[in-house]
Amino acid sequence: MQPAELRDRLSRLPSLPLVGAPTLVDPLPRLSAVLGGGPRLLIKRDDAIPFAFGGNKVRKLAFVGAHARFEEADTLITAGGVQSNHARVTAATAAKLGMRAILVANGDASSAVTANALLDRLLGAEVVYVASRDQRASTMLEIADRVRADGRRPYIIPIGASIPLGALGFVLALAELVEQIGAPDIIMHSTSSGGTQAGLVAGCRLLGLPTRVIGVSADAPAPDLQQDVRAIVRGVFELLDLDPDAFARGTSIDVDDRFVGNGYGIPTDESREAIDLLALTEAIFLDPTYTAKAMAALIASVRQQRFTDKQTVLFWHTGGQVALFA
Repeated sequence: MQPAELRDRLSRLPSLPLVGAPTLVDPLPRLSAVLGGGPRLLIKRDDAIPFAFGGNKVRKLAFVGAHARFEEADTLITAGGVQSNHARVTAATAAKLGMRAILVANGDASSAVTANALLDRLLGAEVVYVASRDQRASTMLEIADRVRADGRRPYIIPIGASIPLGALGFVLALAELVEQIGAPDIIMHSTSSGGTQAGLVAGCRLLGLPTRVIGVSADAPAPDLQQDVRAIVRGVFELLDLDPDAFARGTSIDVDDRFVGNGYGIPTDESREAIDLLALTEAIFLDPTYTAKAMAALIASVRQQRFTDKQTVLFWHTGGQVALFA
């Protein structure tokens, strides 16, 4: 399949114009020099998407938000941490569509309202706090029942919008990338709920690319994430009315969980160095939870000569830099 054909197939599904123009692909020459050379390093700047401070969730909500509107929903319900990027973009999408947003946040309601939490408030979102991550799914269902009882129409968006519909945003993004620069040898990015990686893997398989996609885990062990991504990839093909078994081969589901450190959202020495190094060399800002750990993996791989000088390695910046102000 060619990128134009893939775009045509995706255009048959409703989507919101949240991304606009293709995001830039920039070289990283000063970072490369500091690392002593090696592969050609590029970065895909989804952190620079204008809508709602950007990030990978904007691409997902373009499809998921359009489906919510098609279903005539008037309330978007989702969940995440107090500083969830996904919650922020969901709240922004709801505001853009004239809907309500209800966010289920595991965290402390008394903590200072900064960064994403501040943006959630400005966007008019209602925030319901729960004690643990395990309570989020059931609480969303309870809220949806309450909203229906009030005569409104809720639409539940799973964590990270990491469902086949959301992953279509990154199938389309992969076509966008190929039209910009062709197929890189390697794409590295942060992975957590699996939707971004599923879209990239599915896109590579649909286009028949030899690109290796490496998702750097922000929390879960590699086998768990691989299972989640595999299920979403299969769902993507089903959503596009394609036989999943016909696309079972191709780009593998490659997860690197060596940079999680002591847990989700807990910085490591390597992630701190990655934030400092990219800011000092390229004036690009990473976030401490996701992209800093993914960039730490890229830096380590270059230093350890895991890539050759002839390869092109693209770092997909999935945003989240608002967390620097938490």
